[in-house]
Amino acid sequence: MTEFTPRTVSPFRYDVVGSFLRPQELKDARQKFAADQISRAELTAVEDRLIIDLIHKEEAAGLKAVTDGEFRRSYWHLDFFWGLQGVKHVTLKHGYFFHDEETRKDSAQLTGKISGENHPFVKAFEFVRDHVSDGTQVKQTIPAPAQFLEEFLRPENQDNLKEIYPNVADFDHDVAVAYHQVILDLYAAGCRTLQLDDCTWGISVNNFANLKKKDPNADTSQLVALQERFLKVNNAAIADLPDDLTINTHVCRGNYHSTWAAAGGYGPVADTLFAQENVKAFYLEYDSDRAGGFEPLAKVPDEKYVVLGLVTSKNGDLEDKQTIINRIHEAAKFHPIDHFCLSPQCGFASTEEGNILTEDQQWAKVALVKEVAQEVWG
Repeated sequence: MTEFTPRTVSPFRYDVVGSFLRPQELKDARQKFAADQISRAELTAVEDRLIIDLIHKEEAAGLKAVTDGEFRRSYWHLDFFWGLQGVKHVTLKHGYFFHDEETRKDSAQLTGKISGENHPFVKAFEFVRDHVSDGTQVKQTIPAPAQFLEEFLRPENQDNLKEIYPNVADFDHDVAVAYHQVILDLYAAGCRTLQLDDCTWGISVNNFANLKKKDPNADTSQLVALQERFLKVNNAAIADLPDDLTINTHVCRGNYHSTWAAAGGYGPVADTLFAQENVKAFYLEYDSDRAGGFEPLAKVPDEKYVVLGLVTSKNGDLEDKQTIINRIHEAAKFHPIDHFCLSPQCGFASTEEGNILTEDQQWAKVALVKEVAQEVWG
């Protein structure tokens, strides 16, 4: 029988990406707060109580690293952006365009130079830290620095960016420095597991696929240059950090109310993302044909971990256990099986709308991930 390396830090053999369905009580409280019907303190009290309840459910499900479910956020990414100094919340004419749906219209723009001190996510982390059981780790999720850059590639945000940062290299530098500050503050608060959620690579493969579809001989140099820019800002933000801080990343192709934004295999970004990003593990969406095959995993260095997102969070249909096991072994043709783990392909609620499944179905997915992982890795 094969002996597998015990996992004592993230990623664990059975894991989750981070967000969970918001209870109706939380949705109602947020709506009341937005309508000035309850105070910030009253909303926080509801958030606190429901996060503690979620932590208990995560621990009961056997998860070794838990999150706050992103219960204090409206979006997986924008709330973090708004917490940076020099950034404001704006509403644009349009949201993001997903396959079947347009999102809400929120975005982020600049009021001045960016910096990272006093970020509210540090206090949010401390709350979870103070309410987990002994031996349970806390995973903090934040959008990747590249995702912040992506927000300012939106045409509606270009003029605002140029007004504050005429030189885009200065912008990228300040983003990396601001992120570095937040990460150090999280570390000082006790964070030892940080996950960078990053859809920029999913957007990149989508753009590559669309370009090649129009013209097989199309010049992709601009897309490659953008990848290099994303890689540079991500690696700069996580450089020179304490050795006992584990930094992983999660890559998907969009997740909003069970819809998706992008399609395309990982091949066009493998030489950049997989081979060169200085993270310990890659949480990768692999629940549909839109993610392509496992062949690009050969570019992931053997010592790094890949968390296979083979269980979808987009619907409540429970996958066949043997099919998932077979796919793990198929992936192992391209990366050592001892350096694989398993999770859902994304969070269950990247935004407060949540995906279209029930809470019971959500926890059944988590239970399936655990069952399969224990059968494969013991």
